[in-house]
Amino acid sequence: MSKVKYYYDSETLSYRKIERKKGNTIKYGFIFLLAAGLFGFLIVFVASQFIESPRERALKHELTNLQLQYDLLNKQVDNAFAALESVEERDNNIYRLYFEANPIPEEQRRAGFGGVNRYNKYEGFDNSKLIITSNKRIDQLQKAIVVQSRSLDEIAILAEDKEKFLASIPAIQPVKNEDLKHMASGYGYRTDPFTKVRKFHFGMDFTAPRGTPVYASGDGVVKRADSNSSGYGKHIRIDHGYGYISLYAHLYKYNVKANQKVKRGDLIGYVGSTGRSEAPHLHYEVFKDGERINPINFYYGNLTAEEYARLLEKASLENQSLD
Repeated sequence: MSKVKYYYDSETLSYRKIERKKGNTIKYGFIFLLAAGLFGFLIVFVASQFIESPRERALKHELTNLQLQYDLLNKQVDNAFAALESVEERDNNIYRLYFEANPIPEEQRRAGFGGVNRYNKYEGFDNSKLIITSNKRIDQLQKAIVVQSRSLDEIAILAEDKEKFLASIPAIQPVKNEDLKHMASGYGYRTDPFTKVRKFHFGMDFTAPRGTPVYASGDGVVKRADSNSSGYGKHIRIDHGYGYISLYAHLYKYNVKANQKVKRGDLIGYVGSTGRSEAPHLHYEVFKDGERINPINFYYGNLTAEEYARLLEKASLENQSLD
């Protein structure tokens, strides 16, 4: 039962019952509800500014985790760049220097990407700058790795070619020291044994008994094994590639034939005295690009420093050649 309310009427000097109008009741009710709604909205608004919802907490945690992941990613990129720079330094200053190849310029290794903006899809976010920077560094790292990978492929080819080159050049003495009587004559002006005239001797003469083994001084292909060259008698010519040819003259007999592939140290023939020869010996010559050069410069493959020094001293004596 609702309470009855009264008010004091000063004109009649008596209390009178308050009669509620229906319209006022509705009005006051509406005002109350509006005030309550506004107050509730204010409470929710204030709470939303200072109190996180479970979803907001989850999103904030996810954002913090993403930030941490980006930091870790940047550290990994830094480490990858450091490792790559170490490889690049060895590539430029050791590998390419050894194989006489030009170093790769820094601007080529660190070149960017021209043309359209590759990163516009990352713009407009709170962490756009971080995301764009990270993606740029990753792209730069990937490009630098591609450049270095191609460089190492080139180095591998150069190394293989260098290995073939080192195996091919005539780098050993064609007659073993223990089989030699002595080194009779070197490269340079010598006295001709037949005419006694001083003339240029284009090879080296190794005195050894008839039948002493003669060895290929480098890898190559036998181009000639015949006696059809004036003065050389039975002789062998080996094409080593790279412009080098070695010649072995006055042989007793052959152990190879034309177009046969040989390796350094293979037995190719035997010492003799055929052709224009005064006594059993091996006449040995080296050609580079068609020009005869001093074979003394190519004996680093099987002689010690002391043996080479003695050979050099004997080869420099201007004596009589044997052919």
